[in-house]
Amino acid sequence: MHSIFIQCAVPKNKIPVAAGQLKKWAQAVLKHQIIDAEITIRIVDVIEMTTLNTQYRHKTGATNVLSFSYNDQYNKIQGDIAICADIVNQEATAQIKTPIAHWAHMVVHGTLHLLGYDHETLEEATIMESLEITILQSLGFSNPYIQVNDNG
Repeated sequence: MHSIFIQCAVPKNKIPVAAGQLKKWAQAVLKHQIIDAEITIRIVDVIEMTTLNTQYRHKTGATNVLSFSYNDQYNKIQGDIAICADIVNQEATAQIKTPIAHWAHMVVHGTLHLLGYDHETLEEATIMESLEITILQSLGFSNPYIQVNDNG
């Protein structure tokens, strides 16, 4: 069973999708990999994300998504995903992506981190990105790593 909870610490107008859509995207990652999962997706502002990034990663400033895994014993995943609404929306604009596509990517990316995937090395990044592309394409989104040319 997958229990996915949504917490929203920002105004709703900063999130371009409904909570049910966020859950659907996380479910798409979990459905073939995990028997049991309990995940909270928390949508945060820049201040909260900066605090989390400083406290847990010892990095300055905000980032788009952070994942915190608490337990993967007995094929059960427990964890939190923090998504910074302002950063994700700014990145979507800068990368010439629809906000919905970029939000889907951040949920898939964060959920894969909870499952133990990472992108610290080239080999890890290749595996993780391949999974992201496959999952996002199954949800009707294009490859998030292809940059759109805005020069016409």
